[in-house]
Amino acid sequence: MKNRKLFTGLLALLFFSSLCTSCVGIPEGVTAVKDFKKEKYLGKWYEIARFDYRFERNLDNVTAEYSLNNNGSIRVYNKGFNTQKQKWASAEGKAKFVNSETEARLKVSFFGPFYAGYNVVDIDPEYQHALVYGSNTQYIWILSRTKTIDEATKKRFLEKAKKDGYDVSQLIWVKHDKG
Repeated sequence: MKNRKLFTGLLALLFFSSLCTSCVGIPEGVTAVKDFKKEKYLGKWYEIARFDYRFERNLDNVTAEYSLNNNGSIRVYNKGFNTQKQKWASAEGKAKFVNSETEARLKVSFFGPFYAGYNVVDIDPEYQHALVYGSNTQYIWILSRTKTIDEATKKRFLEKAKKDGYDVSQLIWVKHDKG
């Protein structure tokens, strides 16, 4: 009986894992940044824009901080101010490269063995502004090292996102008005 439960559990885990292989993918026809420099990407980023995700609903002043873990994975620390609850919220996770560390395709987990795609698809040479997609056109983030983004970069990112199948009219522009 114990073996049967264990076997059933393993089958269920394999089934759900296979369903989620696309969770760490990249939208069709899109490529991630090549010759990616992990060390230059580490540090603090401000979320400039995103779609309305359940896990970020009502959050402004959102930041993401990336640092190296001892095992070589990347520590992800996200923080934002919940405007409804009037308090800060945070989440800590980890990221790993899907392929080579020189290709900006990562998988991020905040919940145990479950990962989601995190694909840097555009970044400036100084690593000051980044356009990030999830595994499909339902997930997008515009990030900056500062609380604002210049118009030329904003326009470039929006044009690329439209070309890649994103409905940029659905973007939420994040406020940064708290310390």
